[in-house]
Amino acid sequence: MISEGARDALCTWLDHIRALDGASVNTISAYQTDLAGFLAFMSGHLGGATGRGALAAVTLSDMRAWMANERNRGVGARSLARSLSAVKSFYRWLSERDGFDATAVLSTRSPKFTRKLPRPLAPDAAKAVIKTAGVQARQDWVGARDIAVVTLLYGCGLRISEALSLCCKDAPLPDTLRIKGKGGKERLVPVLPAAHDAVEAYRRLCPHPATPDAPLFRGVRGGALGPRIVQKVMEQVRLQLGLPATATPHAMRHSFATHLLAAGGDLRAIQELLGHASLSTTQAYTSVDTSRLLEVYQSAHPRA
Repeated sequence: MISEGARDALCTWLDHIRALDGASVNTISAYQTDLAGFLAFMSGHLGGATGRGALAAVTLSDMRAWMANERNRGVGARSLARSLSAVKSFYRWLSERDGFDATAVLSTRSPKFTRKLPRPLAPDAAKAVIKTAGVQARQDWVGARDIAVVTLLYGCGLRISEALSLCCKDAPLPDTLRIKGKGGKERLVPVLPAAHDAVEAYRRLCPHPATPDAPLFRGVRGGALGPRIVQKVMEQVRLQLGLPATATPHAMRHSFATHLLAAGGDLRAIQELLGHASLSTTQAYTSVDTSRLLEVYQSAHPRA
């Protein structure tokens, strides 16, 4: 059982990162799930309700017991590393607030895991995905919608959540689109004529009213289009084109970045287009090999 004090501390911390760090709804939900599981384990492990005093006394041995329990439950190393990161963030905040030493928690080593990245599609395959995206649809407007969404993922490098968050007032799409990404960070993304035309083709056919604040992309019944529908579209396209399981909606964004880089795009500019906070994230995201990274560094860095 989680004590009222621990529950209040968790809620206050979530409010804190939501307000000050601009964490997304998905991030908040993941943190809440991770911390609730951790607190529930510690409650049973320590033999009762876990108050804030008990949380302050958690030892390295307790942390290892929690991690072993998570692995026994089948939690993968990557997921456990994410949960541990959430626990450390919570403890860093709680220790500053309550004035205790959180070294035992903060010094817990994260499990090692191999970073898995979505594999980019070949340029011809990416183009084929866009052409095929609307074939399976039973209604013309639904097919046009699916083509428009996939075109935005590949043509503008948008995340699914970013594409589906567009409203009717955002269309017709301007030459440069202002996107609010993870953590509330805004970035400007150029809109290719192909993406603009695909969205306009969908808008002409969409039967649902286009009030300014209504979602741009709609489900069959008129509600906001959900990401699962886009994932199903990609599953159908994979089967039709014989593409691997790695050909997901996110792989279209990955392909956008990789193809830009292969064509000589500047790594820093690609970082801005993707909305990454650090260049190292972009390097991992685009699977840049060391020689290519050094080549860009030598040509672009003023002190190189």
